[in-house]
Amino acid sequence: MINETVLRRLPVVLPPHWDELLSSWISRHAAFYAIPPLVMLRHCLPDVPSLRAADLHLSSDQEIRLASMFAIESAVLRLMTFINVPKSSHRLIAARPAQTCTLCSPGGPEPAPILRSQLLGWRITCPHCGALLRELGDGELPSPFRQYHRAALRGEKLLDDEAERGIRTWTSPTEIARLLLMRRVIWPLPREHELWRYRVLGAIIPDLDDVVAAEHENLPTPAKPILPLYMRPALLAGVAIAERAGPEMLRMLRRHMMGDNKVRFTDAAESMIARSSSLRVTPQMQLI
Repeated sequence: MINETVLRRLPVVLPPHWDELLSSWISRHAAFYAIPPLVMLRHCLPDVPSLRAADLHLSSDQEIRLASMFAIESAVLRLMTFINVPKSSHRLIAARPAQTCTLCSPGGPEPAPILRSQLLGWRITCPHCGALLRELGDGELPSPFRQYHRAALRGEKLLDDEAERGIRTWTSPTEIARLLLMRRVIWPLPREHELWRYRVLGAIIPDLDDVVAAEHENLPTPAKPILPLYMRPALLAGVAIAERAGPEMLRMLRRHMMGDNKVRFTDAAESMIARSSSLRVTPQMQLI
């Protein structure tokens, strides 16, 4: 049980920004009190090793302690974290802000708040206003996959529903995304140094291979499937197309693989199909 004498409210509590990340809120308090963020974190939660850990994993007691110290409802504090996001979707949460909404991102003095949506690797639009997100930093590239925009929006919704609301159709869209980023084989075989270029996703989105070749882009792996923002619509559209087509598309896609990679793909796909059959869920067959 938490010692009530420890749960003293901070003298000054800064109001959180809409959609602000918990670690960002703690860091802004640290700046206000002129101490390092990790010192502020340890003052609030002595047993939490990092700000990233506070965003991903908090026990009920830790939530209560923070809520008391920051004079905020536990339910509101939980919404500032990724605690409710299933672990399978944690692979799609970036370690640092990757994108921003020019309409909703807060300005003002440093440190500026960091929003949850800036770390979500399945989003291409702002969850607040619906505007297209922009890549952080200089030299933003326009997406070469604009013709897949409608399907990409549905893929975004599928992944967002699973991560934020625990809603799936016939299978996990996150697992589909991972399968689509596995390597595939094309015929005739390319030169050895080009084998990294070809992913299962390219069998659904034919434009992908040429874009990857032109940009010399090394696509991420299934273990961390976060694409650059300008390429993300391709993966989201691929997820939507595969989900809409149902299990038979996953079985068709394994024809593009060989060796151990084909075995791993087949095992994962058949496991997904078996789970969907046991739940007796019918895939949605129309794009929204």
